[in-house]
Amino acid sequence: MRVEQKIWQESGGWRDESPKTKGLLPQVVMVFGTRKCLKQKERFAEIRGFYPEAHIFGCSTAGEICGTRVYEDTIIITALEFEDTRVEGMQIKLNQVENALQAGKYIASSLPVEGLIHVLVLSDGLKVNGSDLVRGLISGLPPGISITGGLAGDGGYFEETLVFWDALPEPDNIAILGFYGNRLKVGYGSMGGWDPFGPERLITRSIGNVLYEMDGRSALELYKKYLGEFADGLPATGVFFPLSIRGQERGRSVVRAITAVNEEDQSLTFAGDVPTGAYARLMKANVGRLIEGAIDAAKTSVTPRKGSNTGFALLISCFARRVVLGQMTEEEIEEVDQIMGSETVLAGFYSYGEISPFRLGEKTELHNQTMTITTFWEE
Repeated sequence: MRVEQKIWQESGGWRDESPKTKGLLPQVVMVFGTRKCLKQKERFAEIRGFYPEAHIFGCSTAGEICGTRVYEDTIIITALEFEDTRVEGMQIKLNQVENALQAGKYIASSLPVEGLIHVLVLSDGLKVNGSDLVRGLISGLPPGISITGGLAGDGGYFEETLVFWDALPEPDNIAILGFYGNRLKVGYGSMGGWDPFGPERLITRSIGNVLYEMDGRSALELYKKYLGEFADGLPATGVFFPLSIRGQERGRSVVRAITAVNEEDQSLTFAGDVPTGAYARLMKANVGRLIEGAIDAAKTSVTPRKGSNTGFALLISCFARRVVLGQMTEEEIEEVDQIMGSETVLAGFYSYGEISPFRLGEKTELHNQTMTITTFWEE
């Protein structure tokens, strides 16, 4: 496996972020960039010019990751050449299907299944119920196929997100990438690091990912009560105060982040399901635990790895983590890099939602506010 990276910035154009690899023939180029950068059509043409035979797969972000650095208003490209692995992919528009559940099932079932070992998905980050998308993906794939990925971002604007597979970046897209081959090994892990506060409340009225009432009271009213001065900045300030959701049976909770607010019906829209009958509890940031969560995700993602093969680690971290960590943002990336080792190339983006099992052997779920890492290497 061989990897090459480039970065584009307005001030200097393209530059190599890693030594050029002689004769590199990548099967796929992963592209992550700010929305305004990706909308410049000439950038896509330039990427195609660098790697004319490769598939191009990517999305808009709320920040870009390359190595141990975090960027903004850039385009990061990572070209992956596998020795004995092939890839297949496709994309669909949201208006081609009735809902996110059908979208996931349709796009997953469109992949050839022979030799398939892992699926990577990128989705519009504002118009998709991520929980339904994950359920659809699982139902459209054979048992045992692992799934990771994330929801595209748009910085702190929450206006429009872009996703693409071998086409110009556009809104309202879902794209999928399948990996095939016996030699490819994939690891993954997803961890958070937020602290709960306030009482646990019963969700008494919700539809899918739209929350109307907790304990019979307006969800928006309760949120504003706890957020205080932060309430005026919703939905953007909601990144500081996600909800922890657990079912009626005690078990592992998932975290949900706000993507929209409706003053008219006093509702909150989240990136994934907030089901009626579940229990919800507000959460707040703990910087130390956020970094510990990234470390745990890294350790989990490299658990099955043997030897020091050159590899690639895809980091998809929640936009909220970047906001909360501030100047310490790169510290969590550096901690991940220490665990991955010098033979692993890092790239990724800050998202509006992360898709992964918590760890090997667990089911795939939509997460918010986590660091999700997927590692790839060939043995």
